[in-house]
Amino acid sequence: MSEYGATVAWHLAPDASFEYENFDRSHEWTFAGGEVVQASASPEFFGSANRVNPDEAVIAATASCHMLTFLSIAAKQHLKVLSYVDRPQGVVEKNEDGRMAITRIELRPRVVFETDPETAALKKLHDAAHRNCFVANSLRAEVVVQPDD
Repeated sequence: MSEYGATVAWHLAPDASFEYENFDRSHEWTFAGGEVVQASASPEFFGSANRVNPDEAVIAATASCHMLTFLSIAAKQHLKVLSYVDRPQGVVEKNEDGRMAITRIELRPRVVFETDPETAALKKLHDAAHRNCFVANSLRAEVVVQPDD
C-alpha cells in the first residue's frame, strides 16, 4: 500500500468580495516534494484560464499514469521507447445521475520506438497499460485509448 497527499490552500484576500459570481477561485496545490501548482476553477465556473483546474488535472493524471505504466511495460519487454506524447481530451457533462462529472477521457498517445512493434503488439501494450493504470482503475469515467499513429 502507498499513501499520497498534498496541501490545497485558498485564502480570501483582505477586503475581497465573497459572492458566488465574483470570489477569487485561485488557489495552490503543494506536493510533498515542494512542487507548487497554481490552480483555479475552470473559466466556465468563474475561474482563471491561466491556472490548472481540477478537471484538467484529472485528465492529465490519467494520461500520465497510462504513460508511466506503458513505459514500464515496454521497458520490461525490452522495447526501447524514444518518445511518448499524449494530448488527452476529457468531457465534463451531466452523468446518468444528473450531476456534473468527467464522463469520458480519451487518451491519444503517439509513441516512437527505436524499432516499431507490430500493430497487435502495440495494442497489447496499451491494453496492459490501461488495465494496470492506478488512476484509470480509480475512475468512474470511461477511459478510451486511441493511439495516434
